Amino acid sequence: MDNSPAITEADVYEVLRECYDPEIPVNIVDLGLVYGVSLEGGIVNVTMTLTAPGCQMGMMITQEIQDKLLGLPGCEDANIEIVWDPPWTPQMMSEAARKALNLDD
Repeated sequence: MDNSPAITEADVYEVLRECYDPEIPVNIVDLGLVYGVSLEGGIVNVTMTLTAPGCQMGMMITQEIQDKLLGLPGCEDANIEIVWDPPWTPQMMSEAARKALNLDD
């Protein structure tokens, strides 16, 4: 019998807020890079994008996310899907991220 606690979407987002694009000092959630999270038992699926299709940090970022998610109690697997539609724009950032980067309109 599995006594692992059930993972919640809130748990996943908490972990994702610990992950950063190495070139931007804002977490990937506040950057607006995470498009969705779904849970299938102990499997976490994250749909996200990167700031640019040519981003050289993509593999490093997805590996960091996967490693951190696998550290969650009850997480058996973590799938990170990079999508390009819709394309990311700075308008997708949270207000806090825009302020941190001095991008206030």
